[in-house]
Amino acid sequence: MASGSEGKQVRELQARLRQIGHFDRSPTGYYGTVTVAAVQSFQGKRGLTRTGRADTLTWQKLLGMTHEPTAAELNPPTTRQVAKPDKRCMTGRVLCISKNSRTLSWMIDGQVMSSMDVRFGSQYTPTREGTFSVYWKSRHHVSSIYHTAMPYAMFFSGGQAVHYSADFAARGYNGASHGCVNVRDEGKIASLFAQVENGDKVVVYG
Repeated sequence: MASGSEGKQVRELQARLRQIGHFDRSPTGYYGTVTVAAVQSFQGKRGLTRTGRADTLTWQKLLGMTHEPTAAELNPPTTRQVAKPDKRCMTGRVLCISKNSRTLSWMIDGQVMSSMDVRFGSQYTPTREGTFSVYWKSRHHVSSIYHTAMPYAMFFSGGQAVHYSADFAARGYNGASHGCVNVRDEGKIASLFAQVENGDKVVVYG
């Protein structure tokens, strides 16, 4: 495996590197610059040539030092600590979105039903803060401005929506949205999309 590889084995590689402190985020299944650096770090510690490629020798060495990753290690619920909910999130059905912790919690009457990692717009296209409502859901949405896929889109403020982002899944926090709230776990956003209804509250806070 090397830069550009993707799939289940890359996810396993990342999970094993994380077990021994060389990979400090959730496995993504995409072999990018962070994974290259993690493999180089591992290789350097073990006296191997620091190629950044997971060759046979590197893989065998890693297998010998780690255990078979659990389902939770391969697909952690969130990589980030979920923030204490804003008081506006404590009643009714709410998408409670914290910019500080970079998490979204789906809450019903003050109870957290599920949580997931999110990212936001850049300083040039910031995600608006405040209290909104979901006014339109679009399962197979494509942006009319940027012509990019926005699956499971739930619009809450103008063109800003909560939606799945393949770019976020691949690049993590190295990128940013154009103002939308990106989710990188497709299974979680699919489940959320099925539960959220038009009129449900959205709270975005710092």
